Amino acid sequence: MDNTNFGLNSIQQDALKEVGNIGAGNAATSFSKILDREINIEVPSIEIIPLEDVSTITGSEEDHVAGILFKVTGEAPGTILFIFPSTTIKYLVEVVMDKQIEPEEIGEMEESLLKELGNILSGSYLKSIGDMTDLNMTQSVPGFSYDMAGAILSSTMISASSTGENVLLIETEFMDGERKIDGYFFFIPQIESLSIILNSLGFDNDE
Repeated sequence: MDNTNFGLNSIQQDALKEVGNIGAGNAATSFSKILDREINIEVPSIEIIPLEDVSTITGSEEDHVAGILFKVTGEAPGTILFIFPSTTIKYLVEVVMDKQIEPEEIGEMEESLLKELGNILSGSYLKSIGDMTDLNMTQSVPGFSYDMAGAILSSTMISASSTGENVLLIETEFMDGERKIDGYFFFIPQIESLSIILNSLGFDNDE
């Protein structure tokens, strides 16, 4: 998808990519500590996409996913949604809790684990944005939902649609050896927040 459709030139896109790269690196470090094994990352995909295109990003709208939701307050407020696909859920529960489950078998302990992981990983991305922009942003305690991807993404985007039109998506593929661990970081900024972030990176998004 061509981010220039949203008024971003190549330099601005590169700046956002650097934010995503640093955030993914921080997240991989956190992942490694939690899982007690070396976790590497592929180069993340960073895009700015319209709200209406979000519901199919993670694959089929009927695939079940875990969504961890945060409100972001501070100088660039918005909403964060971190998505774990079902394959990632099974892997995380197996590694951390030493048990095998089907995703529909998620209980309170599994939910608590996914919320904590989402909290740590989202915090890694948010910290990278804050560090590069010198903006003060804080995420709330996590909310949790396990449902079909279309339902989670649509309901989240609808509730956030009054605050802005576009979403910053950082799609990251973590690697445990040859095993892939997919995660999706969505930042849904309030109307002025994306411009504030770009301006803090040294760009005037109105140019």
